[in-house]
Parts: sequence; structure tokens; C-alpha cells
Amino acid sequence: MDKFFGIKAAKSTVRTEIVAGITTFFTMAYIIFVNPNMLSSTTSDPAKYWGPIFIATCLAAAIGTLMMGLYARIPFAQAPGMGLNAFFAFTVATVYGYNGALAAVFISGAIFIIITIVGLRESIVKAIPQNLKVAISAGIGLFIAFVGMQNAGLVVNDDATLVKFAVFSLKQEAFPFEPLLALIGVVIIGILYYFKVKGSILIGIIACTLIGIPMKITQLPEAITTAHFTDNFRDWTQLGLFKMDFGALMGDAGGIFAGVLSILTVVISFTLVDMFDTIGTLIGTAKQANMLDENGNLPRMKQAMLCDAVATAAGACMGTSTVTTYIESGSGISEGGKTGLTSVTTGLLFIVALILAPLAGIVPAAATAPALIIVGVLMMANLKDIDFSNITDAVPAFLTMVMMPLTYSIATGIGIGLISYVLIKLFTGKIKDLHILSIIVAILFVIKFII
Repeated sequence: MDKFFGIKAAKSTVRTEIVAGITTFFTMAYIIFVNPNMLSSTTSDPAKYWGPIFIATCLAAAIGTLMMGLYARIPFAQAPGMGLNAFFAFTVATVYGYNGALAAVFISGAIFIIITIVGLRESIVKAIPQNLKVAISAGIGLFIAFVGMQNAGLVVNDDATLVKFAVFSLKQEAFPFEPLLALIGVVIIGILYYFKVKGSILIGIIACTLIGIPMKITQLPEAITTAHFTDNFRDWTQLGLFKMDFGALMGDAGGIFAGVLSILTVVISFTLVDMFDTIGTLIGTAKQANMLDENGNLPRMKQAMLCDAVATAAGACMGTSTVTTYIESGSGISEGGKTGLTSVTTGLLFIVALILAPLAGIVPAAATAPALIIVGVLMMANLKDIDFSNITDAVPAFLTMVMMPLTYSIATGIGIGLISYVLIKLFTGKIKDLHILSIIVAILFVIKFII
């Protein structure tokens, strides 16, 4: 095992890797419930489709994550991506139907595989300016912390200012225990992390789950095993497995030209968002873990990209939306996960979740939120590497960083950063700083934003 994963060479241990994998799983386990809820809501029979999509979600996550561990041998987990699943359900599926949307995802996955094999995706990563790579890491830190605060109710919606802090007034009918629990968790993990306690983030998640019981936040399941698993599996083979409908993509879209343009728009959207979500996550979290080489590139990046590409195509075959690399992987990496054993542990737990999903569901969002917030704190340390004295680098880096949480999209943050980088360098006469691929990608993002 040590020889295969290189655990000692990475200055890690089997225990550390396993704890890191468990931490990553519980931090992102919400997807096995959220994804079926979202995707099934747009089908003809939500109740009947929920089970098959649940199975597809677990299997797609397991396939992608195990590939990351066994082939790329890096500590990143994959699952159907949030945001991408909303685009799939509420935009694409409403036009082409659920099975037509699966076909679009499969095509985008096939494109991923081709451009990864020829090395284009890896070249794009290398073409991203160093300052933007640093900004991506810091931006993901802000984004992941914002997601944690939102999940716990620490940051809530406000019609006047868009967001505001949770109200802790005792005059309320129902005191907001979720955000309180999250703050307690941040303090617990912060203290444990200071004293270098092994497994501090996982301990914090477990502690918050237990504290959440008297607060009536943690809901103990009535059963340990997944209800109606046999029926769900049968329905999955009939409704989800290899049910892509390529014919539905053309449909009646006002002629062949309009149909092709519409399909291209969908596929380009899937392609750009998934590709740059993955690139951003890999670069950002790997930098925080000091996994990048002297040129700011991730060793075995091509293998990681291929895992993501194959997982996207496999996810479509399973019956779910685009599979992508999760920013929650940062929680396991912050626990010390450095090798593929972390991913293998997480992937195996997704298989276990097929049968024991209620156990994974015990952990409330308010218990995993502190882990995301702490990871965000750790990732902000990369800001010191940005050269803010050079305004042509500082502005694109700043935009990359802040646009991720503000637009709720890693890909959008990278897109805005690259576009501004190209324009500023171009009009300040610093054309030599521009890479041709950076210009091409910036143009593609402009097209995507316009379409």
C-alpha cells in the first residue's frame, strides 16, 4: 500500500490518510441527498425518480473519487457538482427532457476526454498566470467559507443588501441554534488545530453532531439502512442506467441551425464550467497543501483531469448531472491527506452510503460548516504570494478572488479574472506577458457570458 500510494514519501501515514478521507466524505455527503431532491423535481414522476438518482449520485461519486485515488493518486473527491446540477435540472432538462440533458452531459464528458488526452487541458492550466493561480486558491478559500456560513445560516438572505448576519435575538420565536452550533464548531476546531491535534476537523464535525442532539439539530434516523434499496436499484436500471437520449437534443428547435446552436451553447456551458471548476479546485486546494511544483503546476495534473473527464461521462451513463472535483476535498487535505488513499477512503464510503445513507445523513450542515470555514481560513494564507504592487496583476487577481463567492462560481471567477488580465495587459502594452491560450480562453468566456 505504501509503495502504491507513496504514503511515506509524502510524509503521511495510513491513519492520517483514512481520517482525511472520512473527513472529506462527511463534509460533502450532503450531495447524496441534495442532488436527488433537485434533479428529481424536474422529472415526470419525482417520487419514482428520487431513488434511481440517489443510486446514480452515489455510484458516480464513487467512480470518480476512486479513479482519483487509484489512477491520479491524489486526495481529491468527485461528485455531481452543485450549480451544474441546477443548470442541468432547471435549464437543460426543461428544454430537452431529463434524458436529453444526460446526453448533453455525456457529450461534454467525451469532449473533456479528448482535450485531456491531447494535453489541451493541461496546457490551459500551465497558461494561467501565476498570480491568478494564487488568487484562485484564496478565492476558493473565500468561496468555501461562504458556503459553510450559508449552510449553517450564519449568513442569510436580505432583500435590501442581498446578505446579512444571522439574528441571535432571544425575542425570536425560534432561537437560531444552527448558526450558534457552527460558531461553536469553529472555536472547537480552531483550538484543536492550534494544538496540532490529529484529526481536528473530523473531531470537530463529530463534536458538533453530538452537541446538535440536545439542540434538536441532529436528527437521529429511524432506520440505519436505506429504505426500499431493492426497488430503487430496479428502478435505476430502468430509468437511469444508460438512458441518454441523443435524439431529444435536436428536437424541434426551429430548424437544424437553431438546434445545433442551442446544443453547442449547452455543451460549451457544461464544458467551460466543469473544466474551470476542476482546474480551480485542483490548483487552489493543492497550493494550500503545498502540492504544487516550483512552476505552480500540480504533478499528475493530466491524470486528474482525465479522471474528471471520465467521471463526467460515466455519471451521465449512471443517470446524473455533471461530475466535478469538489472544493470540500480541502477539508480532507487540511487534515493531512496527501495521497490517493484519502480519495479511495472517500470513494468506498460513497459505496457504503448506498446501503447506509441514513447514517451519513445524521451529520447536519451546521456540523460540517465549521470545517469549511476553517479550510477557508487556511486557504487565505496564499494571499501573501500575490504581488499587489503591480496593478496589472493585482486587479485580475482581486477580481478572480472576490468573484468566486459573489457569483457562487469558481469558473466565473476564473473567467472574469482571465478576461480582465488579458485586457489590462493588452492596453498597458504588456503583450509579452500574455499566453496565446490565455487569450483564447478569455474569448471563450466572453462568448459564454454573452450567450
